[in-house]
Amino acid sequence: MTRVLITAFEPYDRWKENASWLALMDLTRWYEGPVELTTRRYPVDLSQMSQQLRKDIQLDYDIAIHVGQSPGSTLIKLESVGLNVRSDGSPLIEDAAEAYRCPLKLAKAAESLVAAGIPCELSHHAGTYLCNAALYLSQHYAKSFGMKTESAFVHLPLTPAQAAADLGTRLPSMSTAMASAAIALLIDQVDHVN
Repeated sequence: MTRVLITAFEPYDRWKENASWLALMDLTRWYEGPVELTTRRYPVDLSQMSQQLRKDIQLDYDIAIHVGQSPGSTLIKLESVGLNVRSDGSPLIEDAAEAYRCPLKLAKAAESLVAAGIPCELSHHAGTYLCNAALYLSQHYAKSFGMKTESAFVHLPLTPAQAAADLGTRLPSMSTAMASAAIALLIDQVDHVN
């Protein structure tokens, strides 16, 4: 049985909830797919997140799907590259690879999500904050520890409630049900190619 780790983040800054965690919690209420699913909620702190991720990757999951929210995004973004860079421009890991490309078939997964009526695109840059760090470090730790884990990162739009609560900004949103359905479809896609 394929073992899948799915991570999300806690609330941060002005956001009282995090769309990634809401989608993950919704998924666990109904998903009954053919994989062994483990979920984690990571702190929005680079040092704490990387410590927890390091421990989790050493459990040698087949797949790790990291999920975060992207305020302002109009659709789901499947991130294909993790860069060895922090938001201040310094490297996440000294003397390590400059980048890791996601080994999963994200273009095919994006096509499947769009075919299912879920707005989605392949993205080539996860930013330089924790989302990028999760994708980069997940792949770096797997390689460093000789683990088989293949990692991906998914950016979700805000939920409608989050967008409504952020008065005056008119940010786009996506329902939690659609976001969790997208994660389930992604799990099924990557499970079939492994």
